[in-house]
Amino acid sequence: MQELRHVFSLLVGSKRKYVDPSRAVEILKDAFKATDSQQQDVSEFTHKLLDWLEDAFQMKAEEERVREGEKPKNPMLELFYGRFLAVGVHEGKRFENTELFGQYPLQVNGFKDLHECLEAAMIEGEIESLHSENSAKSGQEHWFTELPPVLTFELSRFEFNQALGRPEKIHHKLEFPSVLYMDRYMDKNREITRLKREEIRRLKEHLTILQQRLERYLSYGSGPKRFPLADVLQYALEFASSKPVCTSPLEDIEAPPGGTTASQAAPSTAEHAPCSSPEAPPPPPPPSQQRSVIYKPFTQSRIPLDLPMHPAPRHVTDEELGVLEGCLQRWRSEVEQDTRDLQGSISRIHRTIELMYSDKSMMQVPYRLHAVLVHEGQASAGHYWAYIHSQPQGRWMKYNDISVTKSSWEELVRDSFGGYRNASAYCLMYIDEKKPFLIREEFDKETGQMLTGFDKLPPDLKEYVKEDNQRFVKEIEEWDALQVKKAQQERLAAEATEATASQAAAKEPAPTVTAAPPQDPEYMEQPSPADESKQLKEDTERAIAKAAAEHEDGGPEALLQASEAPAKPPASQRVVEVAIPHVGTFVIESEEGGYDDEVMLTPAMQGILMAIDRTRSVSDRCGPEAAFFKAFTMEYARLLRFAQEDTPPETDHRLQHVLVYLIQNHAPKSILERTLLEQFAHHSLGFDQRCKSIMEVARAKLELIKPEEVNMEEYEIWHQDYRNFRETTFYLLTGLELFQKRSYAETLMYLIYAHQYNKELLLKGSYRGHSEELIAHYRRQCLLKLNEHAARLFESGEDQEVANGLNIMNELVVPCLPLLLVDEMEEKDIIAVEDMRNRWCSYLGQEMEARLQEKLTDFLPKLLDCSTEIKSFRDPPKLPSYCTLELCERFSRVVCSLSRSPADGK
Repeated sequence: MQELRHVFSLLVGSKRKYVDPSRAVEILKDAFKATDSQQQDVSEFTHKLLDWLEDAFQMKAEEERVREGEKPKNPMLELFYGRFLAVGVHEGKRFENTELFGQYPLQVNGFKDLHECLEAAMIEGEIESLHSENSAKSGQEHWFTELPPVLTFELSRFEFNQALGRPEKIHHKLEFPSVLYMDRYMDKNREITRLKREEIRRLKEHLTILQQRLERYLSYGSGPKRFPLADVLQYALEFASSKPVCTSPLEDIEAPPGGTTASQAAPSTAEHAPCSSPEAPPPPPPPSQQRSVIYKPFTQSRIPLDLPMHPAPRHVTDEELGVLEGCLQRWRSEVEQDTRDLQGSISRIHRTIELMYSDKSMMQVPYRLHAVLVHEGQASAGHYWAYIHSQPQGRWMKYNDISVTKSSWEELVRDSFGGYRNASAYCLMYIDEKKPFLIREEFDKETGQMLTGFDKLPPDLKEYVKEDNQRFVKEIEEWDALQVKKAQQERLAAEATEATASQAAAKEPAPTVTAAPPQDPEYMEQPSPADESKQLKEDTERAIAKAAAEHEDGGPEALLQASEAPAKPPASQRVVEVAIPHVGTFVIESEEGGYDDEVMLTPAMQGILMAIDRTRSVSDRCGPEAAFFKAFTMEYARLLRFAQEDTPPETDHRLQHVLVYLIQNHAPKSILERTLLEQFAHHSLGFDQRCKSIMEVARAKLELIKPEEVNMEEYEIWHQDYRNFRETTFYLLTGLELFQKRSYAETLMYLIYAHQYNKELLLKGSYRGHSEELIAHYRRQCLLKLNEHAARLFESGEDQEVANGLNIMNELVVPCLPLLLVDEMEEKDIIAVEDMRNRWCSYLGQEMEARLQEKLTDFLPKLLDCSTEIKSFRDPPKLPSYCTLELCERFSRVVCSLSRSPADGK
């Protein structure tokens, strides 16, 4: 009892996302003596729980009575228990008994709504004997004398199949109202209800007769196929009204070359008898001509223009036709009128029955639906959840394990009425609408403020909840500290790896800039250092003087040889010819490791080179400083235009240019400028004198950046986000490529991690990632394909294939279902999960070997578990090294292929 108090108090005041009831459940299991291997039936569990709580409260009430000397009060009895009067006849003797009830059981099979179930439950046996003094028949009626504030109906949706020797679930539809009027079942209205039931019985008998008569009109005929009588008469009228013909339908058909037509094989009556003598029979054909005719409609015959397309009477007089048409039209009108009259009478009787209890005298005991408990699955396995109406919010809430979400009456109807899928209500809880104190909010008498659930708790439970919330806060702090520690370790490891790689790949030391709060940058407005320009000029003059002295020492021949012989690069340099798309062909002389082919072929560096090439005249006229500013402005304007363009999905400029990604996501201006500066300062631009001069200007600008102008920590976060975006893209395109190859098992993990990483990116902005709908669609389709493949393996019955199928489900499909259920607003994912479950639940109604039945019984609870707790997955697939050009080309190719093969629901 104390553990249940703790559970309910935590449900009221805990800060946790969900409350773990394990300790209370363990105590209940021991009390109910339920074994772990046997699933406790929910109805049996509820009965035992109510009985157990009743006994516990009774013990408490007895203790209070001993202390205070008052009559004990048991809240379980006051809330959940009522009384009914059993009135009947047994072997000719009348009796009346008052009985106590809690959950009122109702049979579902054979009824369409809750009132029909109640009517059947209130009457047992031969009810005619109850109104006759001399009858010896047995029967009884139930009449409620006292209804509880909380009225609970237990819907029996399970029945035992004698042929199969196992229980089965009843899935058909059963409707129930949001407001239920119980007046017709009350003992005080016994006589009125009996009169109305008698009237309804009489109306239903009359209704049955009318429906049988209507059926004769709507299904006319004596053969296996039947049609509406009005249509039969209309067809006969159309036949009689067709243009009469005097020829057989086999005449005037052109004979095929060398063939025998029907007119040749059997001479028509038109050749031997006049049209006015239809009684004259045609002469029999010779024995040699009695053979079947081969009919080839597309090669051997043509229909004459004057032959009617429909059958028509061959011999009929105008007088006969007039009489017949008049009779058929009159009969058809009579039949149509009779049909309308019958349908109208049937509709009026239905309406009368529906309104039988709608007068105010029979609407005085209203009960409003408060909670619906739902079961999904079959008799041997399934999952439970509940819909509860929230009075403060005025809406339905769905309680599904640790997930509590907003819902609606429409969703409740879909999941609870049954008939649509394997989910249906098994328990309905109604609350007396005339007792609002059951759900009404309480207010503080002094302050007038509404009391929350926590304020209503007794002092001991308030203290318990406070202590648990304090523990929860401490757990969060410890978890956060652990995550920070892990992040620091990962960052240090990444920095060490990056530093090692940088030292091995490049000889030039990277400029170091300390982190500082971002302010308006001033470095772009400052000229390059004067001493650097002076040093460049002095180096150039020394090189020219040295070359002139060497030429003078060698004489004119040496000068001529020097001009004719090509210069040989030092051993530490390399000479390569590179064709850069959209730019041109360059002969490059650079030190080993100073030129990066992969970097120079990226779209970003192609743009830098084009910008530098277009500033050739500015460089010659005004020098490298002016050329740098011109190229920088041109490239930034070009990337800004890309960021503003509305491009198709296969042309994603974010993959080609980090600046486009940063612009679209509104990165600070200082981050944008430093990023572009570093591209202009890349060491690979040193292959050409003009490029090298602009590269040196860019590097000088980088050195001028003050610590307070660019926050390097923020800079690194933005670029890490971009790297995450590219990795997510690679997961996505690899998954889509494998999906197109039908390698669904390999596809799944790529799409799972693509969706997870993409979702994290989109939390920061709508342009941080890719289309969530696209990834969700192919993730969903991949799971459906795997589920279908696993089901087919299971159907084979072979041990190895059955094991493989269940392994696919347990290792791949089932762990991913919470990912589809965690966002219940995504209806397509929820429907897909239901389809996968229904595929396996359908096996429960089929005969199969005992070993397969055992495996299925073990597996289904895992599949039907609706927990949205994300379980641990295997590590994400390792991505191979890739370049920007490869990433862009593959992404464009796979997205284009998707647009050529559209999928439903994408």
